[in-house]
Amino acid sequence: MKVSDFDYHLPSRLIAHYPAETRSSSKLLHLDRETGALQHYVFNQLLDLINPDDLLIFNDTKVIPARLFGRKDSGGRFEALIERVADGNQLITQIKLSKAAKPGTQLLFDSKEGDAIDPVTAEVLGREGDFYRIKFPDEANLGEVLSRIGHIPLPPYIKRKDKEVDAERYQTVYARHDGAVAAPTAGLHFDQPLLDALTEKGVEQAFVTLHVGSGTFQPIRVDTVTDHKMHDEWVDVSQDVIDKIKACKKRGGRVIAVGTTSVRSLETCGLKTPLSAYQGETDIFIYPGFEFKVVDAMITNFHLPGSSLVMLVSAFASRESILGAYAEAVAQDYRFFSYGDAMFISR
Repeated sequence: MKVSDFDYHLPSRLIAHYPAETRSSSKLLHLDRETGALQHYVFNQLLDLINPDDLLIFNDTKVIPARLFGRKDSGGRFEALIERVADGNQLITQIKLSKAAKPGTQLLFDSKEGDAIDPVTAEVLGREGDFYRIKFPDEANLGEVLSRIGHIPLPPYIKRKDKEVDAERYQTVYARHDGAVAAPTAGLHFDQPLLDALTEKGVEQAFVTLHVGSGTFQPIRVDTVTDHKMHDEWVDVSQDVIDKIKACKKRGGRVIAVGTTSVRSLETCGLKTPLSAYQGETDIFIYPGFEFKVVDAMITNFHLPGSSLVMLVSAFASRESILGAYAEAVAQDYRFFSYGDAMFISR
């Protein structure tokens, strides 16, 4: 199985650089994974496609202002992207430098407001593979520091600077646990009225946490799918979620994962027998041939050609069905990627 098997043609004009006017007004393409049938909806019509016995599971991670700009104490400018927050006011970061920074190097970060306050300083502790480990002073409040110096980390295919609208719209309405450097984008389509309508219909909801890392945007650099190694991400699936899953399946409902991060969280638990709660790192790689143990249906955005996420949805339906659905989405001018439209893949 080649990575190139998951390529498709996407006109650049269909890459969404801004969110839809309202969250739930985006398009929704429904794919029946058994028949391959396609139907077109507006996202808030999802209410008609979900049954009272179903269980919706969301990823409640919260995007942090993870893009930073500054200079070394020697004067060289740089851009940094946080991969994850570590203990003790430490960050694991990608830093674009013309020359590698040695341990002890001082990094001076600019305020995003451009004010005259002294820049915030952090120290390079060392290298960890492609990343630097840096540390802010012990007395610093890291949340306040990032709020002052950090920018919303828009994906690299959005060719613009972050704006005020992104602080709200590149975040789900139910986000509550800081730690992601990319949004779980399928959840961006849900607004509070839709969530309330689902609750009123009797649809149960549950939340997992997977802190999306910057590795989600890294291209696959191998030719053969099985040679790819997924990046680690931190996940938390509680026993309460596991109990809700078991109850849903017992009553004949569907476990519906909102986003590929929710899928990866749940299927990480599904690798264990019996199904049980899990907190820790996951590097699960889902591609065709994978046996799903937990997820019965999923809501997801349209993903980059040749990406691990196209492989994941192809494992859930089939490569042919997914590429056919993507071709239909292109023909119907759907908007693609993070701020784009959505799919509902069901049985």
